[in-house]
Amino acid sequence: MVITVTHGGYVKRTPLAAYRTQRRGGRGRAGMQMKDEDFVTRVFVASTHAPILFFSSSGMVYNTKAWRIPAGDPRTKGRALVNLLPLEQGETITSVMALPEDERDWDKLDVMFATRSGHVRRNKLSDFVQVNRNGKIAMKPDEGDGIVGVQICTEDDDVLLTTANGMCVRFRATDVRVFKGRDSTGVRGVDLREGDRVIGMAVLKHVDVTTDEAAAYFKWDSQSRGDVEAGDDEAPAAGDAVVPFERLAWLKTQEQFILTVASNGLGKRASAYEYRVTNRGGKGLIAHRLTEDAHVVASFPVKEEEELLLVTDKGQLIRTEVDQIRIAGRATQGVILINVGEDEHVVAAERLEALGGENGDAADAESGGK
Repeated sequence: MVITVTHGGYVKRTPLAAYRTQRRGGRGRAGMQMKDEDFVTRVFVASTHAPILFFSSSGMVYNTKAWRIPAGDPRTKGRALVNLLPLEQGETITSVMALPEDERDWDKLDVMFATRSGHVRRNKLSDFVQVNRNGKIAMKPDEGDGIVGVQICTEDDDVLLTTANGMCVRFRATDVRVFKGRDSTGVRGVDLREGDRVIGMAVLKHVDVTTDEAAAYFKWDSQSRGDVEAGDDEAPAAGDAVVPFERLAWLKTQEQFILTVASNGLGKRASAYEYRVTNRGGKGLIAHRLTEDAHVVASFPVKEEEELLLVTDKGQLIRTEVDQIRIAGRATQGVILINVGEDEHVVAAERLEALGGENGDAADAESGGK
């Protein structure tokens, strides 16, 4: 199911098959019928029985099953969250997370929080399993701050924070100690420049790769995207280092790609090897080259077999295949993902996992296919 949450506080679930696949750069299809001041802020896929955690602007967390969320087609706005969750006056939902359906995995996992001001905090997932009907305190953010991302992670993962002004920092999850309490906002994850804010957090698997190895890999990859054959006489070199083809072959199997989307409809995929691991708390690297009037709205890992759902503040939606999006350098603008109109901006982007069965087989291409 596709779970959709709007800025105005409406939620619904819709079968994934209701959103048809389109070519990159299309105009999209009409989505929800909303008031001018409302727009979609969160779109994600979850199984029917998955527990869904809703994190609020006041630092509370609420729990419900996906099947309890009212159903609706793509054109309906859904049901008001205040009629589904016991929200206080002025309290809004800022982050939503689906828990693994298998409860046996919960004890092995942590939860990483990120705030708009660049703070991060790590807790055990078990701290948020038991949530009563009135909710539970998840965090006490400072005035003017709020939760922008909540992700499940392990000690073997890295954390990637991305800012609206196109900067990013990647660090080990273990750089953030496990907090026992739920009151603190944690520790600094990124040193923000004036006027900037964190727009999202992603969890990446950690891969030990040196700068020389990454440079050699990119050199080989720019020449050919075919399979690396082990046992050849020569190997790509970077500086004084020669990297064996066996190592390059392994790096290829471990490679991840980060999709970055800007408000002007431009986006790209970049190799996660370009996002080197540093200490948390730094100013970071360039994540996306922006035009003067644009800002980054989303940044997260994707796979070629997945799809991307983009939503604009005018209610337009487009669903496109990830493998249509060109791989480019980290510090580039990318390509047109959706043609936005005048005074129209992309406000949400979400990856759609490759699904089999009734949802995965029902998607059809709206252009260029039969």
